[in-house]
Amino acid sequence: MPEQQSFKNHGRVVPIYHMGVFFPFAANFFWTAYRLFKDGITGATVMAFIVAVALLLMFFSVRVQILTVQDRVIRLEMRLRLARVLPAQLHAHIPNLSLQQLIALRFASDAELADLVQEVVAGKCQTPKDIKMRVKDWQADLQRA
Repeated sequence: MPEQQSFKNHGRVVPIYHMGVFFPFAANFFWTAYRLFKDGITGATVMAFIVAVALLLMFFSVRVQILTVQDRVIRLEMRLRLARVLPAQLHAHIPNLSLQQLIALRFASDAELADLVQEVVAGKCQTPKDIKMRVKDWQADLQRA
């Protein structure tokens, strides 16, 4: 059984993407750059290098797009959750929470959300790391991209 998710191990690496796609793209880039300088500038070597650069750009662009969509979903989910869980006096602060703060707060249980939001609003903890380190009852997010 995998280790329970916590602050120390909540980062995610998708092996098929991060290793299975990145390393061949990177190897292709270095190989085509080598061929470009070794064989000289020809139509074929320039085109191969352009495609290698495009593949690396696509690799990073796709990941940014995936994470952007995921962040938008988390923002919506957390705003709905906070509106349901927080006491009325804290509702006015929900729109003022940054995306990074909302992302960090998602790991907290419903029971501790009000106290954590109160600390964020009071300026006691601002960074995602500060917020995550204050979470006592870690709620795993196993469905993220």
